[in-house]
Amino acid sequence: MSYQKLNRDQIAQRVAQDIPDGAYVNLGIGLPTKIASYLPSDKDVFLHSENGLLAFGPPPAKGEEDPELINAGKEFVTMLEGGSFFHHSDSFAMMRGGHLDICVLGAFQVAANGDLANWHTGAEDSIPAVGGAMDLAVGAKKVFVTTDHVTKQGEPKIVAELTYPVTGKHCVDRIYTDLCVIDVTTEGLKVIEKVDGLSFDTLQGLTGAALIDATQGGKHK
Repeated sequence: MSYQKLNRDQIAQRVAQDIPDGAYVNLGIGLPTKIASYLPSDKDVFLHSENGLLAFGPPPAKGEEDPELINAGKEFVTMLEGGSFFHHSDSFAMMRGGHLDICVLGAFQVAANGDLANWHTGAEDSIPAVGGAMDLAVGAKKVFVTTDHVTKQGEPKIVAELTYPVTGKHCVDRIYTDLCVIDVTTEGLKVIEKVDGLSFDTLQGLTGAALIDATQGGKHK
């Protein structure tokens, strides 16, 4: 059977479904920032940005951008009623102090044990430094990762062990890819959803670590 990968907006929409009412959430740079556009209006979700924002909303309409309202990725945002601004150091105190319920980060690699690699230096035009990723990885109560399942070269991004620089150890709780949703558990990587038409064996072949099929209550390794 043929299958269709999720696009970036569909991944963001899928993550938004799992963010509970009343949660304090940090959205990482890149794909995670799209989640702000898909949070249901009937939920009170307090979005946090490490540059010093709390309770911001989706991007503004074209022509209504405020240059003083940006997230950590330098993207324009809106502020919700009751939103606040604060010093960068206060923002990191929130991150490091365990005050965030969820952070959503991108990834170069995620290991079977929940280790995360999502930054690097040295390559031309690469991210200049780790930023707040390390603080978020260890400070948030839950860490969600959004990523393509494989690289542009077809290499797995979910691996047995990291080969990229480590951002955080044993920190990832759930992985959302363009092919599936995976829970990182003490028993292993449990596939709880996959796109229509994608067989478990095909998914396993695209993954660099053993998977457990929890989509039908069955178990495959």
